[in-house]
Amino acid sequence: MAWVIAGGRSAASALPSPMSLRFKLLLIALSTLALPVAGWLFVRQMEELLRQGQEQTLIASARALARSLGALKTELPPAGAALYVHKAPGPIVIDGYADDWATLAPYAQNLGPQGNVHKLTLLLCTDHDWLYVLASVRDATRQRFDASDPRAPTSDHLTLTLQRGELTRRYLLASAAPGRFDALTLTDASDNALPTTLDGFWQEDGSGYRVELRLPRAQMPDKLALDVFDSANPTAENAEAMPLLHLSSTLSTELGQFAPEGMRARLLNDEGWVVAETGALTNANATHIARRRWLENLVYRGLLAPDLAQAVNFSPTLPRLDATEIWQALSGLTATAWHRAGNDENVVLAAAVPLKSAGEVRGALLLEQAGDTLPLLTNRALLSLAAASLLALLIAGGVLFAFASVLSLRIRRLRNAAERAVRTSGQMNNVDFPLIDARDELGDLARSFARLLDEVGAYTDYLRTLASKLSHELQTPLAIVKSSLDNLDHHALPQDAQPYVARARSGAERLGAIVRAMSEASRMERAIAAAEGEDFDLAVVVRGCVEGYRPLLAPRRLEADLPASPLIMHGAPELIAQALDKLVDNARSFTADDGWIRIGLSVRADGAEIAVANRGPLLPPTMQGRLFDSLVSVRNSAAAKTTPTAHDRADAPHLGLGLHVVRLIAEAHRGEASARNLDDASGVEFLLRLRGMPRRSLAG
Repeated sequence: MAWVIAGGRSAASALPSPMSLRFKLLLIALSTLALPVAGWLFVRQMEELLRQGQEQTLIASARALARSLGALKTELPPAGAALYVHKAPGPIVIDGYADDWATLAPYAQNLGPQGNVHKLTLLLCTDHDWLYVLASVRDATRQRFDASDPRAPTSDHLTLTLQRGELTRRYLLASAAPGRFDALTLTDASDNALPTTLDGFWQEDGSGYRVELRLPRAQMPDKLALDVFDSANPTAENAEAMPLLHLSSTLSTELGQFAPEGMRARLLNDEGWVVAETGALTNANATHIARRRWLENLVYRGLLAPDLAQAVNFSPTLPRLDATEIWQALSGLTATAWHRAGNDENVVLAAAVPLKSAGEVRGALLLEQAGDTLPLLTNRALLSLAAASLLALLIAGGVLFAFASVLSLRIRRLRNAAERAVRTSGQMNNVDFPLIDARDELGDLARSFARLLDEVGAYTDYLRTLASKLSHELQTPLAIVKSSLDNLDHHALPQDAQPYVARARSGAERLGAIVRAMSEASRMERAIAAAEGEDFDLAVVVRGCVEGYRPLLAPRRLEADLPASPLIMHGAPELIAQALDKLVDNARSFTADDGWIRIGLSVRADGAEIAVANRGPLLPPTMQGRLFDSLVSVRNSAAAKTTPTAHDRADAPHLGLGLHVVRLIAEAHRGEASARNLDDASGVEFLLRLRGMPRRSLAG
């Protein structure tokens, strides 16, 4: 019965670790998340509706502003390709280098014909006095002549065309070497509305050349064209002159007359170039932004408006805008979009409406409105709902977690009491079960456990005394059988009956051996229970036993690893010697004549450990935890035949009581006995761990 209980514990410990009760209740508490989730979805829906309302309001304002411009018959930018004239970013030095143009480089316009080997880009800017021109040509060939050279028309050069009203002038730009050059005027120079002469700088590098020049602003043309001629690919192409666009103060003034206050309005041509702007973004709630906490921003960005677009650079200094809503408006559709501003404190709502003339889209009107980080957050009631939901979740989770902690503590106390009630050997301890007086389900469970353990204890006591009872009861019938067999020896029996008599006598002898072993085991258990401890040197006891084993174990090799210093322990030395005898006898039974047996004694922090190892067959994995149980043995004929001596005893009954006695002796010394296979798979090692008997008080 004892090994069945131990085996059941081992199987239970091998099961996967179950989910704790506190964790289960915590998962149940998470169901209360339905309330804040519902509140969050409601807030998001309200936020979306409010945003849509603000978008419609801004679209209405943009359309009203567009109609106002139409009522003033404002002249819209010309449709089609145009050249944009930027505001000079700073002083421009005419030297043929593009360093002064670095901030305008992203807005360079490509004028080169498609499919050609060269590429022409153009940048224009103006200050109070001059119009500056920077043309860059990608051309790796080298055939250069001055503009006045007759060979200049067939070499690499540029042709600049300027138009102002009805007047047109063309110039040939060429230079034989990097540096200053003079342009060759190709048309009549009788009118001073356009420059009669041009000069500039020509610079080259490995990829091509650059031409930088300037014109008086008073002679700035209305249209401009620039052709490139490549001597390696001589094709005659005359580019059409394109109008010049720039930020118009007149249009900006007209736009500012009707633009709503606190908003920014910009007028764009059909390519996205800004031709008029007015107003500035202001936030009416800016004074309250500093008082807002960062958590509110995080909640709004992460929970209420996760689809808010990324930051878009809508700086008022940009000459050209590139955003989805702008290109939708230029295609004829009204569009809106939310953008993050340059900082995390503001968002920008942009509405773009198309500007049409004679059914043709000539540009777009962009109207922008700024708001703080929480521009459309619902009223305090919705915020209070979210806060209350979160608070309810925390309270419910905390209450359930506390309840689970108390419940798990009570269950753990009940489990600990049940584990203390049953020893490893199967004996029952007197334990006061907790929760016996409780009136809930755990109290019922505790009372059921107590009744069950009482019944198990009674049955265990019956099983423990069964051996002594059986040995006593079997003595009389066994004596009758033996006396009857002895009487048969005095009578003449047929020859064919002799084997049966011999078999009966052998069985009686085996039965007698079993009865004697059971009686010996019962006496041994009583002797162990009644043994009294004393202080002795364990090293001396083990050393004496080892010396006595040498002639008994021959011709096997006996190795000993014993400490030289004394090892004092409180216990029963005769019991420890008897346990060591049984371990060595067990090792001898499984060790061949040419094998070895090793006995070791080591000091541990809480006592001592005796190890008996031998070379022989390995333990089956399923038996390693049951070897020290009563009536359990792994002996078989194959193991018994390892030596002739063992073979002679192969037919003798073996009840597995020796190792059981070893475990009882170990438990009497507050220790345990175990067995394992050696790491190199050469044999088996039995370990006897001893901590010493408890000292009895004088009063006891």
